Amino acid sequence: MELTRLDIGHLTRCVELAEEGLEAGDEPFGSILVDADGVVLYEGRNHVAGGDSTAHPELAIAQWALVNLEPARRAAATVYTSGEHCPMCAGAHGWAGLGRIVFAASAAMLDSWRREWGAAPGAVAALPINLVVPGIRVDGPADELVPRLRYLHFQSFQESQRGTASADGS
Repeated sequence: MELTRLDIGHLTRCVELAEEGLEAGDEPFGSILVDADGVVLYEGRNHVAGGDSTAHPELAIAQWALVNLEPARRAAATVYTSGEHCPMCAGAHGWAGLGRIVFAASAAMLDSWRREWGAAPGAVAALPINLVVPGIRVDGPADELVPRLRYLHFQSFQESQRGTASADGS
């Protein structure tokens, strides 16, 4: 399905959250939860820099939704995210019974960029969401936001390289 202007607006906010994460020394990922009426219920960004590699915004959304929304409202909600869910977050999304997912850049894109830059492989496989949660409606990528995300992830990669060089004493 083609993304709407409303979808692009929500994804743009996710990219802004990803930028906030990068500026705070974290990985550039941001996500929001929007109910069926278009109300933003939750927004967040990665917080893995503190040492918890599971502190992804998509997981936080699923956990928040389980506590705060009844099942029908969760199923009618949409999760917008700068990057396609990792398998952990996709599983949490499925277990929480959340609805549609819309992403700006795919996991395959991020994996390809990382390989191009010579980065170490990620901790988990870059699987499409539907391999983890069959039948969920997933839309993306948002072509107009991909260059901006690629740039953010390249900056993050460069920062990680500087941190590695400092730790090695080089």
